Amino acid sequence: MNKKSMNLKIASALICTTFLFGCGGNSTVQSENGGTDNNNNNSTSIVSTLKNSIVGAKEISTLIGEFVTYKDEDNYSDWQNESPNYIELKGTSAEIKGSGAEIKENIITITSAGVYVISGTLDDGQLLVKEESKGTVRLVLNGAQITSKASAAIYIKSAGKVIISLEEGTENIITDGSSYVFEDSSTDEPSAAIFSRSDITINGSGKLIVNGNYNDGITGKDDVKITGGDIVIKAADDGLIGKDVAAVKAGSLTIEAGGDGIKSTNDTDLSKGLVAIEGGSFNITSGADGIQAETYVLISGGNFDITAGGGSANGEVKANEEMGPWGRGGKSTSTSTSTDETESQSKKGIKASGEIAIGGGSINIDSADDAIHSNNFYTATGGDITLTSGDDGIHADTAIATKGGKTNITKSYEGIESSDITISDGEIYITASDDGLNISGGADGSSINGRMGQNSFAATDGKLIISGGFISVNADGDGLDSNGDIEMTGGTVVVSGPTNSGNGALDYNGTFEISGGLLVAAGSSGMAEAPSESSSQYFIMMTYPQVQQAGTLISLKDSSGKTLVTYAPEKNYQTVVISSPALKKDSTYTLYTGGTATGNETKGFYAKGENMNGTKVVDFTISSSVTWLNESGVTTNRGQGMGRPDGQGGQGKNGMTRPNGTRPGGENSDSTQPPTDMNSSKLPSDFDPSKVPADFDPSKVPSGFDPNQAPAEVNGSQGESKGNSL
Repeated sequence: MNKKSMNLKIASALICTTFLFGCGGNSTVQSENGGTDNNNNNSTSIVSTLKNSIVGAKEISTLIGEFVTYKDEDNYSDWQNESPNYIELKGTSAEIKGSGAEIKENIITITSAGVYVISGTLDDGQLLVKEESKGTVRLVLNGAQITSKASAAIYIKSAGKVIISLEEGTENIITDGSSYVFEDSSTDEPSAAIFSRSDITINGSGKLIVNGNYNDGITGKDDVKITGGDIVIKAADDGLIGKDVAAVKAGSLTIEAGGDGIKSTNDTDLSKGLVAIEGGSFNITSGADGIQAETYVLISGGNFDITAGGGSANGEVKANEEMGPWGRGGKSTSTSTSTDETESQSKKGIKASGEIAIGGGSINIDSADDAIHSNNFYTATGGDITLTSGDDGIHADTAIATKGGKTNITKSYEGIESSDITISDGEIYITASDDGLNISGGADGSSINGRMGQNSFAATDGKLIISGGFISVNADGDGLDSNGDIEMTGGTVVVSGPTNSGNGALDYNGTFEISGGLLVAAGSSGMAEAPSESSSQYFIMMTYPQVQQAGTLISLKDSSGKTLVTYAPEKNYQTVVISSPALKKDSTYTLYTGGTATGNETKGFYAKGENMNGTKVVDFTISSSVTWLNESGVTTNRGQGMGRPDGQGGQGKNGMTRPNGTRPGGENSDSTQPPTDMNSSKLPSDFDPSKVPADFDPSKVPSGFDPNQAPAEVNGSQGESKGNSL
């Protein structure tokens, strides 16, 4: 069974266990048409279920409880009442008071279950736990400093369980060497300053400093749980690894890792391989991923500050971002993820091969690659999340669902991207150099920093669904972009941008049905679109004769003078789409520009605001679902836009109609207009499309032609004109 199928199976079980009310069993999930689907691999039915029933922080904590169990012994207790044994480290030797431990040369071996209090300094040696009866060994670090120059400083070779307790008020330092000498040359274990083949828990209120000079800081081959302590890890590669589970309930972790910060590595058992965090504070600086799980990342609380791969300033320049002046080139699919790429090349903030669910906490991520990335589902129901990304802010291959919390994407290539996106509540703020909200299909070549198979979409008729919340998009590419449909039934959406004519504030391939909520989308006019005429809520699309400057107010008032909408776009704009439940048929309205506004302002949107001293642009009466406007009033000519009155799909040449009725690149296209897939990055900087020869046929230009590479004497018009002809 392939990895994707396994993840979909566990997702089905996960949803039935936690997300549903009365699921009929792990093998049956509700389908979108109301029936059932017995195919666990049917991602559509799983996506539908996830959309309709997502959980909050409390439920995520409950979900964590399905995978992670904490016992009383995992919490700190008074070791003095537990008949402790004492190990006092003395440079090159040690003194043992009690039983269950022995010393040979510079290796202290614990062979029996019990409590061992460790203090002093061991200059070059090892604390070895070799307890064969599956008992519990508790190591109380009470001002201990252990250094090993050739292996792990603490090596838990066998035990039922080991608990490391950090005594209050103490500082404990564990350090390994930069190279290891192994007992068995056929193995590469141990591989961390603290290495355990058994379950391990760290608790207490003292401080633990771990210097992983050889490879990793702390590695557990089973579960690693943290319920307390001030833990500082500096590692050549990964900081903290729990193969089956890496779980944190409380404590403070500061991690500086050349590889991943926190990770779980079991990729063969879908009930394992997860990172589960319920609380604590995290300051993670990683060369690769900040937090990475083979199955799930589940977060219900905690404070996170993550810098991955040097931060967004180190993000890769996107290859082949084709956006010609005549149409959308779209995201390039020519850059595929190489099968030779390794995990160390991934530089994401939080990443999971399965699901990511966030229900609470304060999360701040600055990453070279995606800030949050799931190969399946991403769910957010709470939390205060701030993302700065060199690629996507949030990416999930299958579906994204949000129902609460605040997400602020301050920098990204694409803001939020998936095959399906459902937003039912919460605050979302997006700043993107390409698309803001993107429903994608095909391979995603934008993220070239990752593992094989990342950002790989199946062909999709996916949908963007907005039913609540507040969404602000500031995009250089398309604001809302769907290769399928868009459906809006509630909430508030404001879009600022793009400013170039190769993109639109709204862009969709299928239909955009709006039946509720407030939409204000301002942007350039060249590829501007409006919702579908079949929408049940009325909307207008205004095209201005000149570009309006960023910050210039747009205000819509009814016949009584009441302000219905006031918005100051953050970018220059020439078109605006407004849809509101307040718009009624046969009613008269006035659109104003400029002036000042009152009310609570958020990203240029004034809630319950009033416009004063604005300049009247146009009066109009609504007579149908869509009202097309220019400065003269109602018009059937979509101004300079491409507003698709038929409601049909058409990104690019298949459905986009120019005001003159032609379609770029279609059968009735004007051959003097270059094709929509032309790469403008290869045009000379002084190129003027008005000087394209009338007889120019773009179909005869070789696909790899680059005019910048052509000899100086070559020109595009029989050798007569040199200028900037093609």
